[in-house]
Parts: sequence; C-alpha cells; structure tokens
Amino acid sequence: MSFIQRVRHLISLYAVEIRSFFVLAAPRAWTTDWGDHVPKDSETGDFVVFERVQKSYDGEILVVKDLNLSIGKGEFLTMLGPSGSGKTTCLMMLAGFETATHGEILLDGNPINNIPPHKRGIGMVFQNYALFPHMTVAENLAFPLEVRKIGKSDREAKVKRALDMVQMGDFGGRRPAQLSGGQQQRVALARALVFEPELVLMDEPLGALDKQLREHMQFEITNLAHDLGITTVYVTHDQTEALTMSDRVAVFDDGRIQQLAPPDVLYEEPENSFVAQFIGENNTLSGTVETIEGGACTVKLASGDIIDAKPVNVTKPGEKTLVSIRPERVEFNKDRLQAGAHTLKAEVLEFIYMGDIFRTRLRVAGREDFVVKTRNAPDQVRLKPGEQIEIGWLPEDCRALDA
Repeated sequence: MSFIQRVRHLISLYAVEIRSFFVLAAPRAWTTDWGDHVPKDSETGDFVVFERVQKSYDGEILVVKDLNLSIGKGEFLTMLGPSGSGKTTCLMMLAGFETATHGEILLDGNPINNIPPHKRGIGMVFQNYALFPHMTVAENLAFPLEVRKIGKSDREAKVKRALDMVQMGDFGGRRPAQLSGGQQQRVALARALVFEPELVLMDEPLGALDKQLREHMQFEITNLAHDLGITTVYVTHDQTEALTMSDRVAVFDDGRIQQLAPPDVLYEEPENSFVAQFIGENNTLSGTVETIEGGACTVKLASGDIIDAKPVNVTKPGEKTLVSIRPERVEFNKDRLQAGAHTLKAEVLEFIYMGDIFRTRLRVAGREDFVVKTRNAPDQVRLKPGEQIEIGWLPEDCRALDA
C-alpha cells in the first residue's frame, strides 16, 4: 500500500473523529463557571435563527426548502423526521459541515454562514460518539481545553467536573475501547460540555444504545441541558425521544417544517395528516366533508357512516379528508362513554395484553387497523376476537385533516 493509500485509509477510518476535531478545536475562552455564564431558564429573544435557508447538493433538488426557524436561548429543540426529511442537513449547516445554498444562519445575532466549524464554539455529540481511540477518557475531555490554551490546573478541574457531572469520575484513565456503549455516550456528552459552549448539537446520539439505557439517557441529557442553561438542538427520528426530551419539536418532511410546537400540542393538535401519522400511534378514517360550520363539521366515511369532527385544514363541503383519532381517546366500555360521544359499530380482531395497557385491534368502517388503547384496570372489559361491539369518542377528539 502506497503512502497516499495509507493516508486515505486512515482518513476513512477516522472521518468522524476528524470532523469532531474541527468542532472541538474552537479557540473560545470563558471566564466564569457553569451556571453563571448562561441563564437557567429560556430568555426572550432568539439565539439561533435560520432565515429562508435552502440547501441543494446538485443545484436542482432542494433538500431544505425556505427554512425559517428561531430557537431561544436555553431552549431544548428537537428536529424530528424520517430519513431524507432534511433535519440532519439543517444540523450540519448549523455546525458548519454543510453550506447553505441560500439564506442566512445567525448565532446570537451574528451571521455564521462563512465562519468555519472550528470557530463557531459549538459543542457536538455524534451518533458513534467520535471519541479519539488513542486517548484516555480524561485526555479526550482535555483536548478541547488544550487547544483553547487553558492552563493545566484549570483544565484538570474542568475535566473532573465534567466527568463527575455524567457519573464517570472513576473512568478518566480508561480508553474508549474499554467502555460500554452507554459509558462512551456519557464521555462524548461530557466532552461536548467541558469547554462550556452556549450551544450543543446532538445528531442521533442515543441510536446505538439499548431501549432501557436509551430511556435513562434521555432524562439525563434533558436535565443536564436545562440545569446548565445550554441551548440544545437535537436530531432524531424517534418520536418518543422527541416528545420526552424537548421544549419544542420541529417535525420535518420533504425539506420543510410541517409543524413546530411543544410536545403536548404536537401530539394533541396535529396540523396535518403527516404529523398526525408520524407522531405516536393514530387512527385514520377516510371520508368526505358533508357540512362545515364554525368549529365543527360532519364527515361521511367511505363506509357510509356519518361522524362529527373538528375541522383543522378542511374548509368546504365536498373536500376529501382523513379523520384522525388517537387510540387512547376511544372507549368501548359503555359505562365510560361521555355524553355527546359519537359511536360506531366495530368487530374485535385482536386483544393484546401489554402489562400496563390493553391494545385492541378492530375492524371499523371497513378498516382493519383501527386500534384502541385502554388502561389495565380491574373493571376494564376484556374482549375476544370476533366480538361485535360499539366504540365511541368525543367529537373534539376527532380531527378532520388533509387527505
């Protein structure tokens, strides 16, 4: 193997570590301790701003389309969406690894489009952690401090504080290969925070962890970010992760933000059928708007049934619509149906015990994928496949969305 080939081989092996080097080697100094240089609560005003940002790789197809987004100081914002939706590209443009084709990105009021990654002072946590394998844990954390020319005693104090913060204080002498996946994730997080950035970017950081550890780390990361008052932009395709961790969630699809809202609003009040389907489990029934007046409409389903719904983005009779109902809003215990509930006939196809809940799959209005989730309670009805039942829900829990 020639010298050039060996160099190329090493670059391919350590591509992420090299990228990490450019993020971590930002010559930016702080003079105060954690908790003092940034507020613990979100401030009014915008800390990160995307102004009509577009991105194209081939000059023709836009993977990000006219993105306008403002993120407050101290906010934990998640970019959520399927593969190819544009969320990771937005994160990479903010980090400086991609260049916007059009538009401006501002950080604390300053344009950063032409500022290289290593001068943006942004912390970054990658999916595969990007720890330097030849360095110990302590050396990995000390590296971004060394390039900022921080003295040895201060450096050691900051490394110790960062490791203690992620409960890794006894692991400073180990190398990354001697750590579990969860431990490596903690070290990667500590390294992103050790030089006290005001902004931290996280790209699918929990994707390689098992379910239990992933859920534990979700709470640790969120609490840490809020305690330190750090602005965090987090990218994931995991809906539960986004709902659990975020102050607000930006749902991406086809290069655009489909909805930007706090988790509860996003789940309870989806603005279109994509968001309703992508966020959590959801039942949809196709139909046509029959009447619409004020804050209510009637919809004729494909089965011929007429139901009441809340019109969200339908405006006139004759429009095709997808009616959305969350599984936990549906009831099949007649004693629990509230006054004004709309009812439909259904056939039980599956009744699954899941510990804390029962999951029932039904045939409703010609569809065989209608799901009801009910709490596991002593008085909860247990059904058998083949049973004919009646289900119901309140009209305000039923949303008429775009077809």
